[in-house]
Amino acid sequence: MADTAPAPTRSTAPAPDTTRKALAEGVGTFILVFFAVGAAVFGIQTIGKLGVAVAFGFVLLALAYAIGPVSGCHVNPAVTLGLLMRKGITMREAVTYWVAQVIGGIVAAALLKLMVSGFGGATDETGALGTNEYGKTVSLGGAMVIEVVMTFLLVLVVLLVTSRAAAPGFAGLAIGLVLTVIHLVGIPLDGTSVNPARSIGPALFNGGTPLTQLWVFIVFPLVGGAIAALVAPLFETAVPVSDVDPTGATVPEV
Repeated sequence: MADTAPAPTRSTAPAPDTTRKALAEGVGTFILVFFAVGAAVFGIQTIGKLGVAVAFGFVLLALAYAIGPVSGCHVNPAVTLGLLMRKGITMREAVTYWVAQVIGGIVAAALLKLMVSGFGGATDETGALGTNEYGKTVSLGGAMVIEVVMTFLLVLVVLLVTSRAAAPGFAGLAIGLVLTVIHLVGIPLDGTSVNPARSIGPALFNGGTPLTQLWVFIVFPLVGGAIAALVAPLFETAVPVSDVDPTGATVPEV
């Protein structure tokens, strides 16, 4: 009698609950802000703007594969808004994500502040804790436009590469690369936000002009994310449900 190979079994691990997802988002946002913004705070004069842009891209790339299967790896309120509008996440989940993301960004910024204080003794090479600011190299209107456009690109890519039309396994790479390019454009202008949670923490601990201008880096990234959610369906195509990238949130066909 021929041997019969055992049938493959599916994983029986339970799906992540909202608490686990929110925890992943909080920790992920902490990592993004501490290491990527930290690259600017501790070394922008050493590694340059290119180095900081690459740091943002590489950190998000790693997070996409690390926590993407848990929470979708939004680590950005604008991305969460886009997924909410595309019905890839519930309102309850979105609110918990937003809270977790902001807390994660604030805790990371607090640690950065501690490192450049007398306790840590490190030098803040940005002179402003890596905050976002307009007025020196771009006007208020220019900052509004660039934040909308850059966030639109980021969220559009996230929505498209994590949809059913995506090539499985490559979402994290695409998202990391586009964030790198976005920072290459935005760092010389306003420091690049495209992520309210990234901007809130450093502004709170730095104070001054960046704090008074913080509203720009909250409102306009969200506007860009919302526009991306409206445009994304124009580029999506129907493919089998099984062809979904596990590194990001699944955006359903509507």
